Amino acid sequence: MTTQLYSHDIHLQHITPPGHPERVDRLKVIMDALSTPEFDDLQRKQSVIVDESLLQLAHPATFTDKIRSSMPKEGFARLAEDTHICPDSWESVKYAVGASLAAVDAVFEQQADNAFVAIRPPGHHAETDTAMGFCLVNNIAIAARYAQQKHSVERVAIVDWDVHHGNGTQEIFYNDPSVLFASTHQMPLYPGSGEISETGVGNIYNSPLREGDDGEIFKEAFNTRILPAINDFSPDLILVSAGFDAHYRDPLGGLQFTADDFDWATGKLMEIAAKFCDNRLVSLLEGGYDLQGLADSAAAHVNRLMRG
Repeated sequence: MTTQLYSHDIHLQHITPPGHPERVDRLKVIMDALSTPEFDDLQRKQSVIVDESLLQLAHPATFTDKIRSSMPKEGFARLAEDTHICPDSWESVKYAVGASLAAVDAVFEQQADNAFVAIRPPGHHAETDTAMGFCLVNNIAIAARYAQQKHSVERVAIVDWDVHHGNGTQEIFYNDPSVLFASTHQMPLYPGSGEISETGVGNIYNSPLREGDDGEIFKEAFNTRILPAINDFSPDLILVSAGFDAHYRDPLGGLQFTADDFDWATGKLMEIAAKFCDNRLVSLLEGGYDLQGLADSAAAHVNRLMRG
């Protein structure tokens, strides 16, 4: 497998207030974990900045204009109770989206089989016109729309295994049968969405887990609900909201996953990608707030992407 890694130092300039869980060190430990010899064959690509008009694939211009104009000259500003920005946050957003779109191009232009996009800020809580949950814009939703627009993709499957439900991604695609959204997440937990009964137009598959559930229950949810739905959908592209806060060490969740569980889930999605997508799979970093758990899980995920 040819695997590409996309990131940029600008993401280290998206600084949050002291004590905030979505912090610069998250990206640092991932890059350190991916610097060992086992990742020597990982193709490392620097993110490129995106034209702001492409953000409008998932968000109205009035919303993106408001986010941009909210950037402080110094210090911090707050878009929501838990969502802070600093002077460089908007640049980090544009590079994050740029990396996501470059990874999509790479898998369609046969430069890579799959890719991991190590970016900040995360995106899956951002709704059409709402920033929340540490997220400013919805990176994965923009990537899905971009794949449809530029590469004539008919069906995109988005899989989200973050401990928190990807309410923003679900909201954006809730009435769009061309995009399947499948999620495992802890309930009850922020943001409160993600019930099994939330089905969209038959394209939404939520599989909520309970506090204390471990990797075996996660695998059962994947095998009985998530994977059959994706197989039936036969996607042209798989996108993954790769949050690693379901790890047992994470302070913001109560699930009990290990790095091996993310390895397993990655492999299962790669099997479907091989079957329907000519291996095309792109994963985007979402949550993960214990630094050791995050580093171990991201390394296991990328290692599986590389070895198939």
